[in-house]
Amino acid sequence: MPELFGHTRAHIGPRHALLTPHNHVNSAVPGITGATSVILINPALGAKFAQLQVTFTHEGRAAQPASDLQTFGYVMSGGGALTVGKDKAKVGPGGYFYVPAGQSWSLTAPKAGTQLTLFQKKYAPLPGVATPAAIIGDVASVKGTPFLGDPAANLQVLLPDLPAFDMAVNVFAYQPGGHLPFVEVHVMEHGLLMLGGQGVYRLEDSWYPVEKGDVIWMGPYCPQWFVAMGKTPASYLYYKDVNRSAL
Repeated sequence: MPELFGHTRAHIGPRHALLTPHNHVNSAVPGITGATSVILINPALGAKFAQLQVTFTHEGRAAQPASDLQTFGYVMSGGGALTVGKDKAKVGPGGYFYVPAGQSWSLTAPKAGTQLTLFQKKYAPLPGVATPAAIIGDVASVKGTPFLGDPAANLQVLLPDLPAFDMAVNVFAYQPGGHLPFVEVHVMEHGLLMLGGQGVYRLEDSWYPVEKGDVIWMGPYCPQWFVAMGKTPASYLYYKDVNRSAL
């Protein structure tokens, strides 16, 4: 969507935010070189997690040491050589990885133009439950299911739904006209990236046209609803916090 001079679709509020690719400003992130990094969501916005977009140039590299942070990465384009702890794999578009707290990770020899979305959150241990293991996967191998029985809304769950995990990351795909069945209001917060298509997102009492590349933060109890519009399917990648005490 072209933006008029001096105009933006971006909105920053206390319980939700919309950022478009036109708003991106690069930041230096320790451990990431030969790349442009954009910190899209973090606690400065009011969130309890971070969402970053990293675009590699020639001879780029990302290397993060072991810490109390857990990281989920999704390859939007390009690819490279991934190492998570002792696990190694080649990843390409649609590849994803989960790095548990206490493990290091790196992406080396990425193709120029390789783009990653990263979700990062401090891990909240659950007494008596072991820390999750590392995961390397590909979205093409994840079976989707109709959301609440609706074939026009397909949900792919990328991380196991187990008590050890305190984050979930999914891909939601909609046929044109597909939509969430009701306005959701819940304690989980979201970080969302539009992967393709377009639609309209209701956030609280505002309605936003959204398209590929847009990022949304939804705080706890932010009323939310989406409908896919246009002639092509729409999809988004999203994060939420899960499986921990209400207090």
